Amino acid sequence: MRISAGFTAPLALALSCALLPQASLAQEAAKVTAASPDGSMVLTVTTDADGRPTYSLSRKGKLLVGASSLGFILADGPTMVRGNRIVGSDIGSGKETWEQPWGERRFVTDEHNDLVVKFEQVPEWGGRRMNVRFRLFNNGFGFRYELPEQAAMKTMKIADELSEFALTQNGSAWWIPGGEWNRYEQVYQKTPIDGVSTAHTPITMKLDDGTHIAIHEAALVDYSGMWLKRITGTTFRSTLSPSPNGPKVVRDLPFNTPWRTMRIADNAAGLVENDLELNLNEPNKLGDVSWFKPMKYIGIWWGMIRGDWTWAEGPKHGATTERTKQYMDFAARHHFGGVLVEGWDKGWNGNWFGNGKDFSYTQATPDFDLKAVTAYGAKKGVQLIGHHETGGNIANYEAQLDDAMKLYASLGVHAVKTGYVADAGGILTPGDGPGTYRMEYHDGQRQVEHHLKVVETAAKYRIAINAHEPVKDTGLRRTYPNWIDREGARGMEYNAWGQFANGPSHEPTLVYTRMLSGPMDFTPGVLSLEGANQVPLASTLAKQLGLYLALYSPIQMAADFIENLEAHPRELAFIEQVPADWAESHLIAGEVGEYAIFARKDRNSADWYMGGVNDATARDLALKLDFLDPGMTYTATIWKDGEGATYATQARHRIAYETRKVRKGDVIPLWLAPGGGAAVRLHPGK
Repeated sequence: MRISAGFTAPLALALSCALLPQASLAQEAAKVTAASPDGSMVLTVTTDADGRPTYSLSRKGKLLVGASSLGFILADGPTMVRGNRIVGSDIGSGKETWEQPWGERRFVTDEHNDLVVKFEQVPEWGGRRMNVRFRLFNNGFGFRYELPEQAAMKTMKIADELSEFALTQNGSAWWIPGGEWNRYEQVYQKTPIDGVSTAHTPITMKLDDGTHIAIHEAALVDYSGMWLKRITGTTFRSTLSPSPNGPKVVRDLPFNTPWRTMRIADNAAGLVENDLELNLNEPNKLGDVSWFKPMKYIGIWWGMIRGDWTWAEGPKHGATTERTKQYMDFAARHHFGGVLVEGWDKGWNGNWFGNGKDFSYTQATPDFDLKAVTAYGAKKGVQLIGHHETGGNIANYEAQLDDAMKLYASLGVHAVKTGYVADAGGILTPGDGPGTYRMEYHDGQRQVEHHLKVVETAAKYRIAINAHEPVKDTGLRRTYPNWIDREGARGMEYNAWGQFANGPSHEPTLVYTRMLSGPMDFTPGVLSLEGANQVPLASTLAKQLGLYLALYSPIQMAADFIENLEAHPRELAFIEQVPADWAESHLIAGEVGEYAIFARKDRNSADWYMGGVNDATARDLALKLDFLDPGMTYTATIWKDGEGATYATQARHRIAYETRKVRKGDVIPLWLAPGGGAAVRLHPGK
């Protein structure tokens, strides 16, 4: 729903000399300036003495981003860096409020100023043209390259993109390395900003003066994913995910690149409550997607992760008809909307990792009756959540994609988890001849194209996609609202594979890093607090509940075995109640990498929920209930860390419960254990 339409209006615009195409590069360069809607940020775009396009940004009168270069290295011609001059500019602004079909908040406000700067290289440098569109919000900015149709270049073969962010201060950075074998599934490290090497985005930083920033990208379509490489000091430059074809991106003109983005805030909450990337994506292209309903689900999954069951056929096979019906019975009793079943199809026997050539997406194993379980679930009001693991072999998957989605649609399956388990650089695509293959990166142009093909095909059959081992989220859920979720970080499964494998600060760091890109299928709810061989999780029992509020997803799993969930009836009651769709979301307390407490309002009732997660440091909080609706009394039902609880010992199981009456402005004191958390339901009336 659009509440107010966009409009155009003049911006601050200054030219230091005439913008004549014939102007010599030796003349003083033109400068174009623009400001954010509230005037707090001022952007300056110019060229240097060699004709290299640059931009800089000041905030509150202080230089935040120094002169930063723009341009490309091409695989088949001179660089699009030197020899540029500004030959014109366009200005505009817009303001609207739009509605999400599901999400952290129902309504999103987009208020921005726009500046398009037109560059043209002198003939001796190729005479090529590119436009750079800058969009300034009050809480950050983005820019993209817009390559117009032109005689000097028909197809652009990009060896690399040279977009810079020359930060003027040092500080702390939270980041993971780009291009490693385990993709995005890494523990975030905290270093000085000038200690970063090459990082995936989002990368989050807290500057010496307290300013919080996060650098990322938006609307990644038909292009390679951007990594961020530190050049020198606190200056960073984009570098694109590799391609086996030589050029990292090949595009026919005209086309637009993804947006390069920077969120900017005074504090952690301003960084989190920021819809910049969503606002830089195109509106919904699918129309009515009410057939997807946010939900909680359970699954035949944790048993395979722990090694109790297998994906492969045999005596320990997890995905049997009998077990699926048992899980559907549990789901119906406890109001879960779906049951995920992995290992139901043929192809899991043998070595499928990074291979996937034997996977069938329409043929079930002998001990799994796909039609019978979907029919059984339909009678119970529980849907099967489908599963398509590729082993990284997208050639095999694309050959079966339409048939696979058609089959699921015919059986009433409306959500599918996809997987691409392979080392980075291990995506198999068809080669130049029969029986030949190319190996692509998980976030290269070909894989970006593949993921969109899957989402568009799924939409044709009214199916939602939850991608694991994905390309990172860049806000495309706005344009394709059936793209409900992604993984793209170390999830709960790592806790099954080693003691404290993720560590107590992992989730409080994800809130301010990975989660800035979009929803994550983290799979919380391991109430037993045990992985394989009784390996303990770096979590208290209350933290497992706090995860449902800290890490947003429109599909939230209760990941433990159903018998372990039933052994914790009071905790299971919270998981049953907590929504997966919100009208409002606010970070009411937190610091990057330390702790995060949210207040979220249910989209479908007057209930509020509050809670979150903590790192290894115990802390006392006083949470003021300013977010509640005035004039109402609420019953606060509280699940919190018990006295002496800590993730480091068996005391991790200690949990306490409390009920109290509260009103707007009241304060709830809360103690968070090391590795702890909390969850609160605030229900109006009796």
